Amino acid sequence: MAEPERTERRLRPAPLLFEPSEAVADPEHFFDLESIEDPRELLARATELTLAFRAALERAVEFQALAAAQLADPRRFDRLTPALIAEQAEWTEDYARKMIEFGDTLQRGTGTDLT
Repeated sequence: MAEPERTERRLRPAPLLFEPSEAVADPEHFFDLESIEDPRELLARATELTLAFRAALERAVEFQALAAAQLADPRRFDRLTPALIAEQAEWTEDYARKMIEFGDTLQRGTGTDLT
């Protein structure tokens, strides 16, 4: 059975506003959410941030996989083993192998999930 094509559209993250350095120093401060008093507005903004972080995480994982696949490419004279990639990325060796495989799939343009 053929795998379904990746047709879902990419989530467009909400803008992540940069915070002033004095706000970042305050551990209770988080994208100004603590200052929103209306629960509906708070839920809407917190949901936007959640979606933005999920989209950013997905993209970052894809870039990790691409980098792992490129580093493990047997055509490279300086290629790395899955064990070395795992060490550098703080992964298990088994996860590094999966990420290399995922990266190879992404490079071929047939993206699939890691799960």
